[in-house]
Formats: sequence, structure tokens, C-alpha cells
Amino acid sequence: MGLSSDEGSRFADLLHEHEGTIVSSWTDAIAASLRGRLSHVELQRQTLELQKGFQSALGGGAEEINDDAAAELRAQLSELSTTRARQGFSATETAVSVFALKEAVLKILGDDADALRTYVAFSAFVDRAGLFTFDSYARAREELIADQAEQLLELSTPVVKLWEGVVAVPLVGTLDSARAQVVMERLLQTLVDTGSPYAIIDITGVPAVDTQVAQHILKTVVAARLMGADCIISGIRPQIAQTIVALGIEFGDIATKSSLADALRHVLRKMGDKVPQKSARREG
Repeated sequence: MGLSSDEGSRFADLLHEHEGTIVSSWTDAIAASLRGRLSHVELQRQTLELQKGFQSALGGGAEEINDDAAAELRAQLSELSTTRARQGFSATETAVSVFALKEAVLKILGDDADALRTYVAFSAFVDRAGLFTFDSYARAREELIADQAEQLLELSTPVVKLWEGVVAVPLVGTLDSARAQVVMERLLQTLVDTGSPYAIIDITGVPAVDTQVAQHILKTVVAARLMGADCIISGIRPQIAQTIVALGIEFGDIATKSSLADALRHVLRKMGDKVPQKSARREG
């Protein structure tokens, strides 16, 4: 059963009348659960804002946390959840910051029998606010993890300029569909930005090449060719070469080299530059 508007109004008055005592007790309870990872001043500021949010919601006639009168309170709880998620606090630590209000209010009620009877409904309202905070934290955490994963994905697929007109994509780790898409987009954008006619896709750091990985690489090569760039695949180690042959994978007319250095020499020869060979001698 939800909190009636009359009961909510009484607790709003109680929150206002004992604001200082409730905020102090509430802050101390949160501080104990967070073990000093936020300053007492910052916690007191957050608690005071939440106290006013609860007071406004209850005074406005909110019987449930999803009522219109609790819109501002929900916004505060969502902001608290997002902030705590980004600061590295757990979902439990975040929810406790709301649940601790019940204990602070209970201390004020003392032996008031009438108030204690309505406290059950107030406690249920706070519980639902805590659950709302928990759900908001989970969503904020998922978004944060997704953002971090995207950033790591971008960092793991750099496109570097090796020479004038030559760019390279050194791949490290497993190449799945999501990462292959990022590789393709970053390579194509770099080709547009630099006007480079050659691109080297280096798979030295790819632990294994299967049919799916090969397809991702071939799609990237085709996309680059559509942009007018010729692609060379480097890093074809003996084990990789055997796997490619065993799987019957065909790279067609795509040039392949055993190392990034060999691929760069190949490109520079095609460009007509003089490249020092391994067997070149020093002239005295």
C-alpha cells in the first residue's frame, strides 16, 4: 500500500522541522558505508539536496516514486547514481545512501506511536526510491562500460602514417565483427584525410586467422580499393600461412608479406623510391 498524501505531508513537515538533525545523522550513516572515499562536506551537500527532494516530493502529494510530484526527486536520484557509478562506487553503496534516510527519520520519531504506524508506509516509499536508484545505477554503469569498451576498441585499432602516401593498420588480438567495422571506418577515414594510395594491414599481432577473420580482412581491403587505395597484408607467419592454406582461404591478387618492413619495401618499390635492401653494403 502506498503512502497517502496526508501521511506524506506529515513526513514532509517532519523532514523540514528536523532538517539539521536528519541530515547530520543521514550523512554519518552514508560516510560509514563509504569508508571515507568522499569528503564529509560533499556528502553533507548531497544529503541535504536529497532531503529537500524527499521533502518536496512528499509535500507535493507523491504517493509513489513514479508520481509526477516526485519528478525532481527522481532526477536527483538518477544524477546521484550516475555520479557514483563514474566514481567507482558499487550499486549497494549507492543504494545505501538512500536507505539510510529511514534510520535517520526513525531516530527522530522516538516513541511516537501514531508516527510509528505511518512510518511503515514512509519506509516503503524510501525503499522504492532506493530501488529506483539501484536501477538507475545499473543503467549508468552499463552505459559507462559501453563507452569504455568503445574507447578501448578505438585505441586498439590505430591507423598510422608510415610514409608519404602509405598508412598502416597494425592489428593486435582477435578481430571480430564489431572491431572489423571500426578498423574499416578508421582506415577509410584516414585514406580520405591523407589521400594515401597505399594501405598496409599488419596482422602480426593477430593470434589466429580463421575464415571469419579472413573475411573481415578481405572486406576491409575491398572497401579500401573502392576508395582508390591498394592494400598489402603483412605479418603472414608460417603458422598463419599453413592455416590459410588448410582452410582454403584465397586472398586473390592481394599482395601478402611476412613482415611490416617487407610490406613497406614492397610499397616503396611500387612508388619508385629507392629503398635500402637487406643485402646492401656500406660504402667506405
